[in-house]
Amino acid sequence: MPELLEVKNLSVSFFTPAGEVQAVRNVSFSLKAGEVLALVGESGCGKSALCRSIMKLLPGTARIKSGSILANGADITHYGERDMKKLRGRLFAMVLQDPMTALNPTMTVGAQIAEAVRVHRPRISRAALRDRTAELMELVGIDRPRERMERYPHQFSGGMRQRAVLAAALAGDPAILFADEPTTALDVTVQAQILDLFRDLQRRLGTAAVFVTHDLGVVARVADRVAVMYAGKIVETGTVEEVFYDPRHPYTWGLLRALPALAGGRDSLYAIPGMPPTLVNPPKGDAFACRNEYALAIDYEEEPPMFPVTDTHSAATWLLDPRAPKIAPPAGGGAVGR
Repeated sequence: MPELLEVKNLSVSFFTPAGEVQAVRNVSFSLKAGEVLALVGESGCGKSALCRSIMKLLPGTARIKSGSILANGADITHYGERDMKKLRGRLFAMVLQDPMTALNPTMTVGAQIAEAVRVHRPRISRAALRDRTAELMELVGIDRPRERMERYPHQFSGGMRQRAVLAAALAGDPAILFADEPTTALDVTVQAQILDLFRDLQRRLGTAAVFVTHDLGVVARVADRVAVMYAGKIVETGTVEEVFYDPRHPYTWGLLRALPALAGGRDSLYAIPGMPPTLVNPPKGDAFACRNEYALAIDYEEEPPMFPVTDTHSAATWLLDPRAPKIAPPAGGGAVGR
């Protein structure tokens, strides 16, 4: 049985006045039915561009340069808009970062969820449509749905708006849900509620998910596997336990050290020094080398391959080469509690 989603050596570029931005560079990963994969990394590392590339929601200035995208074994790499419309909502759907901008302020919440239902069930009766809308709202934890479907987005709290956006995304019973930093715009208490809701729905419905975030605390709460992205590439991948308790890439060490839980009473959080490189002209060798205090001479000359650590865990760092010196991760660079 093929993977539900399989991305092979995908490269995507944006063509801008400043030049060609290589937003996604030779990325490969797979997703099984019912699995949650977290894409983590700093802003601008290519997480959202990767997800939008798969759903073909890129602007006209973007182009898939190479690689392939297989969904349920079918190659959709070069699908046009007409074919992609048949897949969006049914095969995969997306929940965006800011629910206020994802919702139309001039339409009631119920009307917007009903609109999503009607796309997939064009011949549904008015009564059945109302029932299905209420069912979806109740599914995502919106109580008194028949009353609240008449309200407008500004009458909902941030958490309730995100629940409404999630209800619309689930209208077509998608097999894969892309969640693009869905808790960033919410306060901490509501974030926890939405994360619990995502995980509960994913388990009940059997939906696979790709969860995009820069918050490793979120990863520990919802994911089965983790892919760490930097400068448009996946630099480490493994199960949550492997990446949290036995990280191997220096970039992953830095992300873990920056967690507030590891501040240890210090006045300030750890910050990875420097800035990510421009992807108009990516640096030679390892893109993280200039920010990596453990960089070797070869890091500035050759890009490291993905070295296997276990059958499920690998990392693209020359530190895993048998010839490299043995370097232990810094304090706080691993063994993070879930």
